Amino acid sequence: MLILGIETSCDDTAAAVVEDGALARSSVVSSQDSIHARYGGIVPELASRRHIEMIIPVVDEALAAAGVKINDIDGIAVTQGPGLVGSILVGLSFAKAVSLSTGIPITGVNHITAHTHAAFLREPGAPDAPPDLPFVALIASGGHTTLLLQETHTAYRILGQTRDDAAGEAFDKLAKLLGLGYPGGAIIDRLAKEGLATAFPFTRPYLAKGSLDFSFSGIKTAAMTVIKGLDPAPDHKTVCDIAASFQEAAVDVLVKKSLWAVKATGARSLVAAGGVACNSRLRERLAQAATAEGINLSIPPPRFCSDNGAMIAALGYYQFKDGRTADMTLNAVPAWDGF
Repeated sequence: MLILGIETSCDDTAAAVVEDGALARSSVVSSQDSIHARYGGIVPELASRRHIEMIIPVVDEALAAAGVKINDIDGIAVTQGPGLVGSILVGLSFAKAVSLSTGIPITGVNHITAHTHAAFLREPGAPDAPPDLPFVALIASGGHTTLLLQETHTAYRILGQTRDDAAGEAFDKLAKLLGLGYPGGAIIDRLAKEGLATAFPFTRPYLAKGSLDFSFSGIKTAAMTVIKGLDPAPDHKTVCDIAASFQEAAVDVLVKKSLWAVKATGARSLVAAGGVACNSRLRERLAQAATAEGINLSIPPPRFCSDNGAMIAALGYYQFKDGRTADMTLNAVPAWDGF
């Protein structure tokens, strides 16, 4: 069963063709980083306009790379939410138009739970080693930081989520405060390798004891206070130390709460996904913790951690198997199912 996945929840225009919910026959992503970098963050109006320009060429490229034509597709899965409503509407409208003109069935997908299905993806020639259900999933990105219990492919329970800022947004804010550019996650990751993680004692915001919710606004404020208090402006070594200390504090919280969630649910598998799961220190610390605790850990390759159409297609496959199809009344859901 070939599923065309379309993702436009934020600033990446993405499409992919996935076979049977696992084999990624293609995955194409058009980034808008160069457009939004001058503003230090995503401008929703510019994002939606760029989606309009790129949606057709990206889908065409995904089909060509998979070696198929649109009439070979068995179903179309498209991001329905959560995300920027203008961006979502572009992908949703395009998918509905294709469905209407070809008769291919369509299903609307929750972007957050689609991230967990990146763990089921593989590429041609790669071994198939999907996680066992149920599992705990940490989804950390620029817009969301969420812990889920994925009970079945199409059923989940929210265990905790951010009360204010997402982890990825905190990394971007730190990079902006340090004048490092946008997006900041990869830059912070790189500079942190040169820094001392104990140089600045940033707080670890765990909230109430045992809480699985997150809060990153306080650590952002602490970083801003440190940076404003430096006179003269920080040199390269100090910038690296701030990056390493900030990253270690954020990673501490993400790892510890993920382990709490695994223990609270009795699950033996943990999946980490979302753009922040590309962070090398988070991947390293999760691997260490999983080994120590006897937890089965799955972290998709970075290209499937950040927003992509393959994860949308993967979840869409299971929704089609459950008979969850939609019609032309399918609407964008900017905030969906408690997210």
